[in-house]
Amino acid sequence: MSSFNSSVGLVAVVACAIAAIALIGLIVVIVMLRRLRRDQRLVIGDSERDITAHAADLERQFVALHDHLIDIATRLDGRVAKAETRLDSAISHRSVVRYDAYNELSGHQSVSIALLDSHRSGIVISSIQHRDQARFYIRQIEGGKGTVELSPEEQQAVKAAISGEVLDVVESP
Repeated sequence: MSSFNSSVGLVAVVACAIAAIALIGLIVVIVMLRRLRRDQRLVIGDSERDITAHAADLERQFVALHDHLIDIATRLDGRVAKAETRLDSAISHRSVVRYDAYNELSGHQSVSIALLDSHRSGIVISSIQHRDQARFYIRQIEGGKGTVELSPEEQQAVKAAISGEVLDVVESP
C-alpha cells in the first residue's frame, strides 16, 4: 500500500502544481483582458457598439477632415496666386543716383531715383538743384524704357535698378 500512497501523494502534488499553474495562467489572462478592455475603451469609448462600426465612423470622420483640408488648400492656393500677382506690381527694383547737374554746385545735390516693379515698369523721380532754383521731374518707365526721353542720369538710375547695382554718386557727363 505504501506504493499506492506514494502514487496518490505524487498525483496530488502534481494536481496541485497544475492547479497553481492554471490559477497563475487565469490571473495573467484576466490582467491581459482588463488591459485590452481599457485600450478598447480608449479607442471606442464606453458605448456598446462593435469595433467595425467604430472603424466605419472613424473613416467617415477622416474623409470629412480630408475634404475640409482640400477645401482649405484650394482657398490658400487662390490667395497665394493673388498675392503673387500683387507682388509683381510692387516695387522690386530701385536705385539712387546722385550727381552735380550744372557743375556749379558741389556736393552732388541733384538726384534721380528709379522705382520699378518686376515688369521693369514704374517711375524715375529727379530733383535737379541749381544755384537759384530746383526742378522736380517724374518720368514714367515701361519695360525698362522711358515713355519720354530720359536724361543720362535717369537712364543710369533705371539701368542700375534693373541690374541691382548700387550707385550713389555719379559724375555728370
